Parts: sequence; C-alpha cells; structure tokens
Amino acid sequence: MKPVPGDQGLPLIGMSLAFMRDPINMMRQRYDNYGPVSWASLFGIRMVQMIGPEANEFILRNRNDVFSNNKGWDYFIGKFFHRGIMLLDFEEHRWHRKIMQQAFNRDVLKAYIERMGPAIAEGIERWQPQRDFMVFKALKQLTLDLATDVFMGEELGPEADALNQAFIDTVRAGTAIVRFALPGGRWAKGLKGRKVLEKFFRNKVAGKRNSNGSDLFSVLCRAETEDGERFSDEDVVNHMIFLMMAAHDTTTITLSNMFYYLGKYPDWQQRVREESQAIGKPTLGYEDMDAMHNATLVMKESLRLCAPVPSMPRMTVTDTEFAGCFIPKGTMVNVSPYFTHYMEELWPDPFRFDPGRFSEERREDKVHPYAWVPFGGGAHKCIGLHFAELQVKAILHQVVLKYRWRVAPGYEMPIDTTSLPVPADGLPVIIERLSPAA
Repeated sequence: MKPVPGDQGLPLIGMSLAFMRDPINMMRQRYDNYGPVSWASLFGIRMVQMIGPEANEFILRNRNDVFSNNKGWDYFIGKFFHRGIMLLDFEEHRWHRKIMQQAFNRDVLKAYIERMGPAIAEGIERWQPQRDFMVFKALKQLTLDLATDVFMGEELGPEADALNQAFIDTVRAGTAIVRFALPGGRWAKGLKGRKVLEKFFRNKVAGKRNSNGSDLFSVLCRAETEDGERFSDEDVVNHMIFLMMAAHDTTTITLSNMFYYLGKYPDWQQRVREESQAIGKPTLGYEDMDAMHNATLVMKESLRLCAPVPSMPRMTVTDTEFAGCFIPKGTMVNVSPYFTHYMEELWPDPFRFDPGRFSEERREDKVHPYAWVPFGGGAHKCIGLHFAELQVKAILHQVVLKYRWRVAPGYEMPIDTTSLPVPADGLPVIIERLSPAA
C-alpha cells in the first residue's frame, strides 16, 4: 500500500481558512490533484480527507469498528457537546441509542406534531409583511420555541435569548483556529455557553423524573431498557444539550435554504402551496406527511445543496486502508457530505436547484447509496431525521398557507461556512400575507 498523498497548505494555518471559506472549491482541488484520499493541515492537526460516495460508505458504515466518532468529534466539539449521542462509540453508543429511540418512535412522533401545530401558528402569526424580512432570525426563534415546547414541555421565559446565544456560541466554537480560552475568542465563548446550558438543564432534571409529561426531556428521564437501566442525570443533561442544538440548528438551516429556493423559484413555491391547500387543514397531522410530495422534493434538494452538517470527522482506532492508501491507527479522517453533494461525477449540473432530480422518474440520488448523505449513515445515522422531516413540513405547511415571499431580483444567498453553513446576511426576503381566498 502507498502512503496518503497531500500537502500541508499555508504555514501555521494550513488549509483551515480555505476549508471554512470555500469548502467546495477546496475539496474539488484536493480531489482533482490527489484523488479520493489526501492529507492536509486543518485546525492545527494533520487530517486525511476521504472524498466521494465510496469513502462515505466505508467510514459511515464502519463495518469493523475501525473509526471512532468520539475521537473524531471530540477534538472539535467535545468540550461543548460532551457525551452527546453523536460522540459515543460502539457498544456504549448502541446502548444509549436503544434507550433514546423511545423518544422518537411512531407514537411519540405523532404526539410531537400535534403539539407543534398551535405553537407554529402562534409563532408565524407574529411575522409582519415587509420588504426586508430576515428569514434566518425568524426561523431560528421559531425552531428554538418549538424545541423547548416539544422537547422540554415548557415555554422559555427571560432566559430564551441567553440560551439561544449559548447554543450559537457552542456550535461556532468547534471551528475555532485559536483552541484555548482566549478572552473574547470563539473557544472561550463556547466554554461559557456550555456552562449556561448545563446549569439550565441540570436544575430541571429532578422535576422531569417525577413528571408524566410527553415531552422529550421527560421521556428521556423515564426511558429504560428491558432490564430497568436508565440514563443518569449527567447522561440526560448531555443528551438534552446535544438534541436541543441539533433540533433547532440543523432544522433552521434546512428551512432557511428551502425559503431561499422557494423565494427564488416561485413556481415551486406555488406547487408546495397548492399541495398544502389540497390537504385542507390549517395544521399538519402525522397522516399528512406523504401528501406533501413536492415539499419532500424541495427539502431533499435543499439538503443536497446545503448539508447542515457539512463535515463528519472520525479517528481510526486500528490500521486500515482505502483506495490503496495505508491509513494508520490514530489518524484523524473526515468525510464531507457538503462536497459529495456537488460532485459532477454524481449529480448532473450540481449547482442548479432541481428538486425533480429526486422524483421517482429520475432518482439521481440512487447513483450510489452514499451519494446523498445529509443525515449521515450507518449506526450513527441521525436519530432525529424523521422528527426533522415532521418539523420542516409542519412549519412549511402553515407558512405557505398564510404567506407568499420572494427574493430581490438577482439575489444570491451568501453562505457563512465558518461553522455550520448559515445565511451570511440573514436571508432578507419580501414577504406578504395571503388573503384567505388565495
């Protein structure tokens, strides 16, 4: 076997800035120059990029437990999302996931969507018609409110802004170039945000253990295995911090991209609206999910064009090889859904918004089982993917029935990729209320 080819990049910072500022072009150059496996210096470490659907499958399926999630993610977000479900490995991960699955089964999901309906209606009723409506801010507030209601069974009071900022700071800290607590830096803000979140959730555990609520927090506190094993208080706090972040951050990114493309392509917005009108209900039920066919296509294409989790790091726990290259134990590796979704080898005209590529007649995503991987794959495939779809569709259904929106002529949404990919300008749109007969 041959050694992994590659180069460090710039002195000291390596390829870090290029990776954050323009990941698609950076990864394209690496793939064209070196093929599916190459190393570079990123965020102060030597990291092997494994590119393409075969690499995605090899790492995400992890058949022989070669790759550690914990040792991969821990370097980036372990200080801030300590022992979240995504950061656990092997048997421990399987045990935690088995218990947690009780919070995402069919009956619980039905209860979640019923609970979301009135909260969504109340939240979007506050949106005011204007020419400069900032979509990202509005959606982030809405999804945080929904997450606290559905996942915690309560409304946030004065602490809402502080908690939202704590989530933002903990997420952004993961890609800090200066990885120590420099006052005012990303790392320091992330550590402070983690303390805010820990205190908030820890103070509520005892009450949730004694409740009979249907919210996720209460379900996690009561969930147990056939042998009566339960999560510890510390486990519950760790899982709640991670799930709350995932439930509103990644959903906000997905919805923001859907809003952008539906504002840019009004014919698709109208298709989604007519579909929702045909359902004939002001709020969406669990049984209505499949009826939102066009919304499904738009969601999938939006997830392709902007994967909410753009990279997935791992570390090898034993020697392995891929594409003829030897990868020794202790190597940090990374797969990139963000880049895979733009590979012209897989997707015709990859930069074009084309929801029809996911239709049954075309199914371009079937070119390879791991060509479209916004939710990951294998044992660590996102445990909340069905909840995410429910929430996205429930929100979109109500919005298209009440509002019409568009982006300014010639507008192209800039993406801030320095952490999770979000609209750099907040995504301003022109929004108006629909008349009841529209």
